[in-house]
Formats: sequence, structure tokens, C-alpha cells
Amino acid sequence: MGPVLHAQAPPSPQSPGPSSRDSSNDLFLTVGKSVLVDCAHPIVRISVGLGDVAEATATSPSEVLVNGKAPGETSLIVWETGGERQFFNVTVHPSFSVANDRLDTLRRELRTELPGQALKISSEGGLVFLRGTVKDLNSSDRAVQIAATAGKVVNLLYVDVPTADPQILLKVRFASVDRSLTNQLGMNLFSTGATNTLGTVSTGQFPVPTVSLPSGAPGATATISDALNLFFFRPDLNLGATIEALESRGLVQVLAEPNVLAENGKQASFLAGGEYPYPIVQGTSGGASGAVTVQFKEYGVRLNFIPTITPRGTIRLQVAPEVSSLDFTNAVRISGFTIPAIATRKVETEVELNPGQSFAIGGLLDNRETETFEKIPFIGDIPVLGKFFQSISKNRTNTELIVIVTPEIVAPIPAGAPLPELKYPSKFLPTNSGIAMHTPDGTTNSNSASADGRALPPPPATMPVEQLIKSMQPEQPLVTDTMSSGGGYGSSTGATSSSNMSR
Repeated sequence: MGPVLHAQAPPSPQSPGPSSRDSSNDLFLTVGKSVLVDCAHPIVRISVGLGDVAEATATSPSEVLVNGKAPGETSLIVWETGGERQFFNVTVHPSFSVANDRLDTLRRELRTELPGQALKISSEGGLVFLRGTVKDLNSSDRAVQIAATAGKVVNLLYVDVPTADPQILLKVRFASVDRSLTNQLGMNLFSTGATNTLGTVSTGQFPVPTVSLPSGAPGATATISDALNLFFFRPDLNLGATIEALESRGLVQVLAEPNVLAENGKQASFLAGGEYPYPIVQGTSGGASGAVTVQFKEYGVRLNFIPTITPRGTIRLQVAPEVSSLDFTNAVRISGFTIPAIATRKVETEVELNPGQSFAIGGLLDNRETETFEKIPFIGDIPVLGKFFQSISKNRTNTELIVIVTPEIVAPIPAGAPLPELKYPSKFLPTNSGIAMHTPDGTTNSNSASADGRALPPPPATMPVEQLIKSMQPEQPLVTDTMSSGGGYGSSTGATSSSNMSR
């Protein structure tokens, strides 16, 4: 217990009513300290408003000991003999020694956890003020967490302006080889009057000629819709044949290498291709035909990815490459519209790589063989002769696909260095003006001088925490006409992170 202070209550004024003899006084003490209150008359009863702030104990018939327990304010009422009452407004202040010990502990922890960073901490009115400069936002968060153990923190820290985030270049290679082999062999026989017989013999696999006898005209006629690739006819025998003996080979090779640059943790998208129109029939009501509208669907070489640099120094990729093309072989025709199918090859996955390393994130090996054999019963089983009454079609396909990704951390091309250019087969016409496509201000370094030649102010070395956090918030998403309306014409080549200009 601290030293005891005596506080003599003033005598109550003498007046007729007991309430008029009440009085009010102020008591000030510190946490851990005590005050002794003397009363002029014997004490009957005492009461403290908030026992967590202060406590009062009668040490003698006319003395009350008040102890400060926690910072705050409360009231003390003392009832004396004769009906008199004493009112005290008790204010308990925090102990400066305890507060200083707590601040010293916080300063020691801040020096231990954040060495070499100038931090200052102070306390007033139950608030902890944190000042100084830290090197990054993580250090700011750790300092706030440490200071929060002493009360509510007011963060007044400054943060060193960080360097620019690294740029990540993603290289993707699509390599695809499609091979096909088709063998077809078959024969159709037809007669326009041989042995006084009209007719055709076919396995039905290939189109057969139609033989008819026109009314009122001499002789029969044969209508050939498809002569296949070999056609024979003997007029003297009125006997003919159409033969299908064909072997075809197909080869399709695709090599696409889209490269897209993105900032750490930001999404990038790339499309080299176009959009094709397809009809959409609106809903109908009451038996009326619905209206037909046209929408567009993208196709081509597409790449979407989000790169993130991990604390280990690796690059984690969320990547979705896609290669699609129009397939008119499997097209659908509706109401006069030919709607092509889409042949698509795509991969969506998440991988982690060191800069410069590569992963084959997708692969496909597809071998297919289709054989169709048809014959005329009985006669098609006769040795040698039966081959003329058989037809066969074989189709073999082989598809190989591989998708390889390679991320790299890159730096921008220095100012004044030559830019990469394509090797054009022929030269373009000279420009009309001969003026370069930039502001002719005469400056050689746009990073250090403004348009009028004045030096630009250097970037600040530090800034407040809230200002840095606001500057790091994501920008509004970029919206283009194609992305918003879904419409487009012809083919297009572009990327969301760049724009092309020509003169």
C-alpha cells in the first residue's frame, strides 16, 4: 500500500433539512495509491459506485481509506450519524511507473522483432501512438500487433516506398500433328439392257447409278450421280461399272507460341483468332415463329493466366491455354444457316516453377481406326468373283499434342535500346509527315524531364501506411468493346495488357 493521504471533509452547513447538509468533494489518487478521508461525525455506512475503479474501507469510526485500483472515475458516499452525507467524486489516474514499464517492454520487443527500424511509441489517455518508419507493410502489421497489447493503437507509421513489382513473361508452346489415312475400295454394276435386263448391283456403301426406261423413247438410260473415281461402260453390251479405288492421306501441323507479359499476381489474357457468328432463335409464343438474332463466339489461340511469386522465389501459375478452330466437317445446318462446330484443345491447371524452367502441362496421343465392310450375300463369298460384290472403307487417324509452359522474370527494355521488330518481306511506303510517333519535345529521357524540359520531382522515399495500401489496391478492370458486347468482325489479334498503334 502506498502512502496514506488525509483528506478532511469540510463541515456541513447547518440548515433545517437533512438534504441541505449534504456536500460534494473531489478526490484524486493514482492506481496503487491510497487516500484517507476524515469525517467530523461517526460513520454509519459507505458506498463506492464502481468497485473495479476504487475501494473504500472504514479504518475507524471517523476515517475512510480509499484505494485506487484501475484508471477511471467513480463516486464515494459516506453516511454519518445525524443523517448527514458526504459525496466525493473519485478520479483514479494511471500509474506512471507501470505505464512506463509497459512502454519499455513494448520498445524492447519492437527492437527485437524489427531491428534497425526507427520506431517510437507513446501512451496517453488509454491510446498507444506508434510513430516512425518501417521498411514494408509486413513490418507495419507486426509493429501494430505488438503495440496492441498495451491498448488501442493509433498507427502513424511511414513505410519505405517499395520497388516496382517484377514482371513475369509466360511462354506457351502448342505443338500438334494430325495425320489421317483413308482407303476406299468398291464397285457398282449397272445394265441398260444387257441380256434384255435392266438393273444395278451394289453393296450400298457408295452411290449407285439409277437405270430407267423412259416412256415413248427407245432404249434405257442410266443416271449417274457419282461416278466415283473410275467409270466404265460398254455401249455394245449395255453394261457399265463405277469403281471406287481411292487412298488419301492428310497431314495437319500446328505450332503456336503465344508470349504474354503480366505483373505479379495480376491476370493477363491473349487471343489470336477471331469470332464467328451463329444464330440464336428467340422464344416463341402462340405458335408464332421466333426471331433469329446473331451472336459471336471467339476462337483461335487463347491464353489466360495469373502468375504469383512465392516466398520461395518460385512462380506459381494458374494457366488455361486453348487452341480452337472452326470445324465445317461437323457443321449443323438450321433454317439455311450453316453453323460450324468448334474443334478445341485446352488445358486448365496450376503449376509451380522456378524462373526459366518448363513443364509439359498437357499431352495427347490419340490413335483411331475405323473399318466399314459391306458385301452382297452369297455372291460376295465366291472366290475371286466375289471381290466385285464387296466394298470396304478404312479410316485411320493419329493425333499428337503437347503444351509446354515456361515462365520468366524479365526487366523492361532500357530507354534508347533498339526495340524488337518483325522482318517484313517488303518495305512499307514512307510516312507522309516524316515526324516520329511521339511528342517532339527534344528530350532524351522522359523519366527525368517533363514535356517542357523541366526536371520532374523525384519519387518520395516514404509515405504513410494508409496511402501505400490505397496505391496498391487493384485498378478498375479494363473493358473493351469486344469483351463487353461480345461482337466482332473478321479476325483479330490482341492482348489485354497491350495496345497496337500504326501510322
